[in-house]
Amino acid sequence: MTTSASTTTISYRSKQKLRPIGLIVEGVREIWSRRRLAGYLVQAELKKKGADKLLGNIWWVLDPLLQMLVYVVLITVIRANTKPDYPLFIFSAILPWKWFQSSIGDGNTAVVSKERLIKQLHFPKIVLPFAISLGEIVSFAFGLIPLMALMLLFFRDRFSAWILLIPVIAVVQYMFTLGLVIAVSAINVFYRDLGNLTRHALRLWFYLSPALFSAEDIKQLGASQPIVADILSVNPFVPLFESYRNVIYFKEPPIWSGLLAVAIASIVLGGLAILFFKRVEPSFAKVL
Repeated sequence: MTTSASTTTISYRSKQKLRPIGLIVEGVREIWSRRRLAGYLVQAELKKKGADKLLGNIWWVLDPLLQMLVYVVLITVIRANTKPDYPLFIFSAILPWKWFQSSIGDGNTAVVSKERLIKQLHFPKIVLPFAISLGEIVSFAFGLIPLMALMLLFFRDRFSAWILLIPVIAVVQYMFTLGLVIAVSAINVFYRDLGNLTRHALRLWFYLSPALFSAEDIKQLGASQPIVADILSVNPFVPLFESYRNVIYFKEPPIWSGLLAVAIASIVLGGLAILFFKRVEPSFAKVL
């Protein structure tokens, strides 16, 4: 046992001496080499979620529809919005946002919820947030079912070949989400209040994104509220929501320039998140 502990300590110390690029490469290599473990963790997480709820993953079909109904009543009845096919307009933003919100929420506990596993086994902990993010992709796929049903039943005139590009936009969103999931999973080990903070931050983020309204509507508000305009200029969900809406609602191509900018920023964010995670990973077992 002493030899094993000393070997682990030496291994951790050697990791600490690696240069930042080396740690990032090591993190990516660990994710790839443990992809089968990630697959098992995804299956276990999906089974757990399904077992905890009466309707299981069907909630990923019902929940976006219920959210859409609430917002439709709020905006069309109370605010008297006259935008045509408004349910589809907001559903094309609610669905990807639910994916993002669920990923961040589950990412908060990706490491701390596996306390016993971490203390019993020695394995690269970065696999844990990666597995969480993969599992949410499956949930997002369930969410596409009500989208297709809405379009087939009520909005057939909105169908176009551009809708086939939803996976391309989703890949960009996943790249952005993965970096944040890795970061929050590590931070929450040391600051358990992060989960409460992120819930409020995500709610504010949603309302400062073109979800219930178009980007043009928010830009008009930005004319009198410069802070809103500044947030729009750096909010990655502006090009993401508008791209989803273009292919689903407007029958137009995505905003390629915006998606490219988000993809590049996501690569940088992902690298920094992996670097941070690998720096603090040796302390997980002590803190948990």
